[in-house]
Amino acid sequence: MPKVYARRRLSILAAASGLIAMVGLFNGPTASAALPTPVSAATARTYLASLTVAAEDRTGYDRDLFPHWITISGACNTRETVLKRDGTNVVTNSSCSATSGSWYSVYEGATWSAASDVDIDHLVPLAEAWDSGADSWTTSRRQAFANDLTRPQLIAVTDNVNQAKGDQDPATWMPSRTAYACTYVRAWVQVKYYYNLSVDSAEKSKLTSVLNGC
Repeated sequence: MPKVYARRRLSILAAASGLIAMVGLFNGPTASAALPTPVSAATARTYLASLTVAAEDRTGYDRDLFPHWITISGACNTRETVLKRDGTNVVTNSSCSATSGSWYSVYEGATWSAASDVDIDHLVPLAEAWDSGADSWTTSRRQAFANDLTRPQLIAVTDNVNQAKGDQDPATWMPSRTAYACTYVRAWVQVKYYYNLSVDSAEKSKLTSVLNGC
């Protein structure tokens, strides 16, 4: 084969390969939540065994007792920070509001292209934390809990799924994607352990059951 034709063929193949790669990118997953990786199942089982088991008490709960969202950096608050962390190709304006991007909700497997369709879930809900010991905290500690970006406590998910979850613990609510069950309970136990929160008996039973299958 003449060299000139060989070079042309190589150029065409290279261009075709690049196009295929680009198509693969567009056809692949559009986004993936970046919840801080929770402890292992073995560690979670150890943590769970050490948690106090107690009945819940919601007396005096008020969501405003957990100040959020707070400023994290520049114009960005906690919600906007998690939206950028958990989304793909997120573009923000000068006030840090997401104007475009995509978000994959690990709870049920839906992908969204509008930030308005996405909530930032407190994996351990604020009311549930209050029931479990946060009623005795200072306001600054409740603020730290409600805006915790270090522990696996905040995650971007579909708004109506988050609203359906509400303040329920794993005894009465789990993500519909069973593939996420282990991650969810490992994160739940890690957060409760770190903040020295109690669990009720039904909650502990469910956590134990799921963790034993991880």
